[in-house]
Amino acid sequence: MMPQLTPVEILIGVAVLVALVALRRASARAARKAHDAAQVGTRLMSLASRVLLGAAVIVGVQWIVISHVENRALLWTVLAVPALFAAYTVTKALTVTVESPRRKGGRR
Repeated sequence: MMPQLTPVEILIGVAVLVALVALRRASARAARKAHDAAQVGTRLMSLASRVLLGAAVIVGVQWIVISHVENRALLWTVLAVPALFAAYTVTKALTVTVESPRRKGGRR
């Protein structure tokens, strides 16, 4: 013989199931957020270390040339090449580009 469930007991059972599903989804969402935050932090640290290493190499080469070489052309080359790369990077980062909306058919 099966036990008879009252409507209140059925409602409580459904509420518990809904709460468990909501808890599971919230937990998964929090885990995904934590994972994404860790990835961004890792990328940021990797980028920072590469920037610092690159800057150290450039400064080291410039220091050696400035203090030990009397050739003016080499001096200007060592100072100008990194400056050109930096200017290109900064200009590209600060340039605002606007895309015009396309017409139907892919033509502008």
